[in-house]
Amino acid sequence: MRRLDSRSLPIASLLMLAAGLAGCGDKSPAASEASPATAVVTTTVAPEAWRDAIDALGTARANESVTLTAKVSETVRKVAFESGDVVRAGDVIVDLSSGAQLAGLEEARAAYQEAERLLKRQQELAGKQLVAASAIDSQRAIRDVAKARMDVVRAQLSDRVITAPFDGVLGLRQVSPGSLVTPGTPIATLDDISVIKLDFQVPERYLAVLARGQGITARSETYPDNRFVGTVTHVDSRVDPVTRSVTVRAEIPNGEGLLRPGMLMSLQVLLAPRDALVVPEIAVIQVGVESFVFRVKPDQSVERAKVLLGSRREGEVEIRSGLAAGDRVVTEGTVKLRDGVIVVEAESGAREAGQ
Repeated sequence: MRRLDSRSLPIASLLMLAAGLAGCGDKSPAASEASPATAVVTTTVAPEAWRDAIDALGTARANESVTLTAKVSETVRKVAFESGDVVRAGDVIVDLSSGAQLAGLEEARAAYQEAERLLKRQQELAGKQLVAASAIDSQRAIRDVAKARMDVVRAQLSDRVITAPFDGVLGLRQVSPGSLVTPGTPIATLDDISVIKLDFQVPERYLAVLARGQGITARSETYPDNRFVGTVTHVDSRVDPVTRSVTVRAEIPNGEGLLRPGMLMSLQVLLAPRDALVVPEIAVIQVGVESFVFRVKPDQSVERAKVLLGSRREGEVEIRSGLAAGDRVVTEGTVKLRDGVIVVEAESGAREAGQ
């Protein structure tokens, strides 16, 4: 057989041979079949109730708080409490020495009883017209002076018995039996922690949306798994001219006694609910300062839609513009997408296997 020499073949034959070889090379499976659709998870955008929140830091305070002190200079006779005791209003905390006052009270009581007896005797004699009316008036005045003297000694005695002014928890004991206390000497702190007052500051721009009765949720690093719910009870009447912020007070029930005065707490003030378009945070793609989502078109292809984000909450973000109610957006599988890619909803089994 004679070998073909390309130099002896016509140019047209060479072109036909090249076209045939190229056609044979295009018969690969990738070229003969269309690209498969990309499996993704989507969600339909719909209005839902949304509550904006103001984030702040607050300091916990007791519902009532006082430092117990003595009113007079005296020696401590008896300490009737231990650090951390729970007391009721009127319970005796500390008893100071009061021997002189007790003796004075007995003397004043005797003087009063004698003046009262003489007054009754003179009133009986006045009925028989044996005593002048002026004498009765003088004796009544003596009786009243004796009673006033007795009341003064009783007040002095009460100053030497220190009692709890309200229900609460006592702090650390600062005195011992035999200690000499003077007016202002701290004996112990007393706090009513059945309710905790939480004071915090917010910028003045929120003043128009703050009101009594709004709900708050608070957290403490001490109890990271606990959420404490309370209510705004007061908005200060003044705005701080230096910080341009207003002080707000909320109250949190503290029946379990977990919270203590002085604790730092993070909180959110919940504003009035409104309707908003919301998508999962994982659906949002951040490119620089701009945000995008992949929106599914009617032909099952996707397009990148620029969106303006609003406030956030756990796992969700508000869409202020860029989407409309009824739009479908991709929530899982966005890393494989670009404009024009055809997508298909992933089956539930595939979703579970991918988790």
